[in-house]
Amino acid sequence: MEQLEERIRALHKRSPKILDHRRHFKTAVLLPLIKQDDEYVVLFEKRSMNLSNQPGEICFPGGMCEPEDGSARNTAVRETCEELGLYPEDFEVLADLDIMVSPFGILIIPFLGIINNPEAIDPNPDEVEKVFCVPLSYLLEHEPLRHQMSLSVTFPDDFPLELIPQGKNYPFRQGILPQYFYIWEGEVIWGLTARILHHFIEMIKL
Repeated sequence: MEQLEERIRALHKRSPKILDHRRHFKTAVLLPLIKQDDEYVVLFEKRSMNLSNQPGEICFPGGMCEPEDGSARNTAVRETCEELGLYPEDFEVLADLDIMVSPFGILIIPFLGIINNPEAIDPNPDEVEKVFCVPLSYLLEHEPLRHQMSLSVTFPDDFPLELIPQGKNYPFRQGILPQYFYIWEGEVIWGLTARILHHFIEMIKL
């Protein structure tokens, strides 16, 4: 009993985490800014068509967190270097952005950064088809297209509905997933990348 009480009281030392975070794939991304001609632009990647996962989609540099990274920030730095051919001294991480919990089992940890040596960018063709930049002023002045996706509850055959009040008639809420679409010179920025971008834009609007 004493040991149990000690464990309970010791919980006051812990820092809160995201519930069930161990069940999610953890990824980290960098939202990279570049200063060009006294104006900031946002750099995006177009994923290689040779990739098995989301080929041809627009994204930020980033990828899966590996144990040896030590932190999500280190993951974002490593992936940015691997994908853009940079060294850590070519850019700096400025700030943490809000962590996103995807309903599809992914935890995305984004960071804001600035590339101080854009001349050194040399995209890895195995992962990146091309990079392009969108003026931050354009993103601030032009609202994205907004739509919603609905997420419904379904049950496997062996789910114990009899243990839930009202069973299959329980009034589960329908999940709503906001979707933003930014269009720039024929490229469509949407999905998790657009949500991270929208979060950043809303924070810096005057």
